[in-house]
Amino acid sequence: MTDEIDTGPFPLGEENTAYAQYFIGTSHLAPLSTEQMNISNVTFEPGCRNNWHIHHADTGGGQILLVTAGRGYYQEWGAEPVELHPGDVVNVPAGVKHWHGAAPDSWFTHIAIAVPGEGLDNEWLEPVADEDYDRLG
Repeated sequence: MTDEIDTGPFPLGEENTAYAQYFIGTSHLAPLSTEQMNISNVTFEPGCRNNWHIHHADTGGGQILLVTAGRGYYQEWGAEPVELHPGDVVNVPAGVKHWHGAAPDSWFTHIAIAVPGEGLDNEWLEPVADEDYDRLG
């Protein structure tokens, strides 16, 4: 595991205490823009991931993740996890249950873009099971 924090070209930001209850591990949040749409730099410590959650269509719907640093994962409910690397883009459709976060041995940073009309309020669900996460490399 590396102790080096790589946030890509954007700042690390503050510890994400407002949403800590929806994460296993520590994440950091650096808002980049709140005009027209919410855009934030999100950095996950090794092993950190958010709970399963849904962005609903009635609040704008969906999210776009632009991976800028480290190694992480994205998984939709019922599908296999997808390993993510800098340069990867994930389009999260409205209404899809999913999670994303760092690999067990790597910091992970992505830009999160909320599709217009959606605030930061999501339907937060159960944590990703440790036994499922521990199978990732």
